[in-house]
Amino acid sequence: MPELGGRGVVVTGAASGIGEALAHALAARGAKLLLADVDAARLAAVVEALRATGASCEAMACDVADPVTAPALAARAIALWGGADVVVNNAGVALVGPVATLPEDDARWLMDINFWGVVRGCRAFTPQLTGRPGATLVNVSSVFAFVAPPTQSMYAASKAAVRAFSDVLREELRDAGIRVLTVHPGGIRTRIVESARVVDLSVAASSKTALDAQFRRTARTTAAQAAQAIVRAIERDDTRLLIGVDARLGDWMFRLFPARASAWFAALAKRARAASDRASGS
Repeated sequence: MPELGGRGVVVTGAASGIGEALAHALAARGAKLLLADVDAARLAAVVEALRATGASCEAMACDVADPVTAPALAARAIALWGGADVVVNNAGVALVGPVATLPEDDARWLMDINFWGVVRGCRAFTPQLTGRPGATLVNVSSVFAFVAPPTQSMYAASKAAVRAFSDVLREELRDAGIRVLTVHPGGIRTRIVESARVVDLSVAASSKTALDAQFRRTARTTAAQAAQAIVRAIERDDTRLLIGVDARLGDWMFRLFPARASAWFAALAKRARAASDRASGS
């Protein structure tokens, strides 16, 4: 792909975490940005910080779970630049709880954002991306698309759906010249656990505070490191990206032992919980 300088890039979930770090990494390469997030206040702060560095940056406060959001975001990109060159479907949320007690409304809330937000984003932007040199769709999945511990059923299902959807879309859009990059982060130090909906975490941790502490101890990769990896993957025209040692380990386990991979991954999560409990004295 040509240099990202001067290219129009759309990023959802851009007010924090990987999305915010990615906005800064793209701005450093001279990209023109259209950032979207449901948190209008945090999004405004990110845009202000980027503009202070001289970046070309616009914002659109919106919820990707709303079916009207993706078409409106696509129309904004056309108004700004005549169309986007790169679209990063990054917005995502977490939900903690066992399948038996998981409210269906919470499950639908997560799927509307994590999966349908990606689907609608891809569908809305495909017409304007078609035929543009270097056009790229970036869909953020997870290591949980391959392996996942208990209490993560809906999150894992959404990310596995993103992976499968992206694999099909890549082939459907090949002749249109649109590249599809699927990103599988492992544990990234973001606010995703802090902002997660919690139904029942007794299987995963002794308390919400302990769960947050456990996540901070096991998440080895920073959002900035994840963002740099994604930018490099876009520039290399990659189709698949694993971020972090844990993501590579999960992928390796699933490839070699698909029937046992999640059980082993869950065992690792239990050890992490035990270590976290010991460290906190609980």
